[in-house]
Amino acid sequence: MSDRVEIAASGLPAGTDSGVVRRAIISDVPAIMRLLRQVLAVHNASRPDLFKPEGGKYSEKELEEIIADDERPVFVFVDAGGEVLGHCFCIMEDHPETGACYPRKTLYIDDLCVDAGARRRHVGKRLYEHVKEFARAAGAYNITLHAWEGNDGAIAFYRSLGFTVQQYTMEERICH
Repeated sequence: MSDRVEIAASGLPAGTDSGVVRRAIISDVPAIMRLLRQVLAVHNASRPDLFKPEGGKYSEKELEEIIADDERPVFVFVDAGGEVLGHCFCIMEDHPETGACYPRKTLYIDDLCVDAGARRRHVGKRLYEHVKEFARAAGAYNITLHAWEGNDGAIAFYRSLGFTVQQYTMEERICH
């Protein structure tokens, strides 16, 4: 399967950005770092007890290593002007057979972000559709992700793509 999907302006719904979904490359690092700061801001707003107001999930060096790792593909949506408007970090997971479970391969979406200025223009949907085809071609059984409670926009977006709850992670805060 190709790591690149062309998206033409003709035939797409109104408000859809034309552009390309492709594997991230080293020159995308500054744009991805900018998007990761947007993700952090959303998480900090809903869970300031866990997420710092500033910082980063990865250093530029770590991000370069991830981009080079075929088991952790990162895809980006690049508009017609060459601007990265979204990213999707993926991790291929192999779950071996156990006494209770069948073996399976899962594509885990570690992070999906669309630039705040490009939301509602189908960028996230285009990224996800590409990732879904990538997972299918890789023989994945399913695609999983985590969404934080309080990130209602993300939860609604994932539901619109067909995601359903697989399991719950619950907490009781005991340290205030």
